[in-house]
Amino acid sequence: MAHTSQSLRRGAVLLASTVAALGLLTACGDDSPGKSPESVSGTAAPATGDSAGSSASDSGSAPSGTGSSPASPSTGSSTGGGSSTGGGTTTAGTASSSRCHTSELTASVGGNDPGAGQENFPIVFTNKSGRTCTVRGFPGAAFVNAAGTQLGPDPKRESGSTPATVTLKPGRSAWAGLTFSNPEISGAKTATPAALEVTPPDERDSLKVTWKGGTVPVSGNSSSVRLTVLSAGTGA
Repeated sequence: MAHTSQSLRRGAVLLASTVAALGLLTACGDDSPGKSPESVSGTAAPATGDSAGSSASDSGSAPSGTGSSPASPSTGSSTGGGSSTGGGTTTAGTASSSRCHTSELTASVGGNDPGAGQENFPIVFTNKSGRTCTVRGFPGAAFVNAAGTQLGPDPKRESGSTPATVTLKPGRSAWAGLTFSNPEISGAKTATPAALEVTPPDERDSLKVTWKGGTVPVSGNSSSVRLTVLSAGTGA
C-alpha cells in the first residue's frame, strides 16, 4: 500500500510538471510575428505644430506670400526732352534735325514799305540747301558799321506776334518785318549802318546783309526798332 501511494504521488508531480511546461510554451507563442496587431476603436489626437521638414507641396498649394515671382521693376516712360508723348508730338531731336541752319540759308532785305510814320523792311531768309527745313519764331538782328560795331540797342520783339512753324522747301523763303519810326518825325538820333546782321531762329551764326535803307534811329526818343515773327513768303 505504501509503495502504491508513492507511485501515485510521483505520477501527479510529473503530470503537473507537464501541464506547466505546456502552459509556458503557449505563452511564448503569443508574441510570434505572424499574429495580427489588435485594433483599437477611437480617433487619434491631431499633432500639434508643423513638422520642420514639411513642404508646401505636401498640401498641394503654395503657402501665402511664397512661390510667386519677384515684382518686375517699373519701366515707366521717359520725360525729358527728347522723349514724345501720346499722339505723335514731334520730339526735341526731330525738331532739331528739321530746323534750317544758318549755313543752309541766304538772307536779304527787301524794299521799304513806309506807312503812318513807320519804316517797314522785310528780312528774307531763303533755303539754298537741297533739303526741306523749318524756321519758327523771331530772327535776331543788329545794325553794324563798317568795322562791325553794333549801332544802337538790339531790336525788340513785336508784342502780340504768334510764332508758327514755316516749312521751307529748297528755294522757298520766309520773312520777318523790321520796323521803326521815321527818325525825321520822331527826332531820334540816327546813324547810317553799313550792314544788317541777321540770325535765323535758334542759331548762333549770323548772316551779313548790306544795308541800303538810309539812316536808322540809334538813341533818343522813339528809337526802338522792332521785329515780327517769321511768316511764309518774301513780304513783297
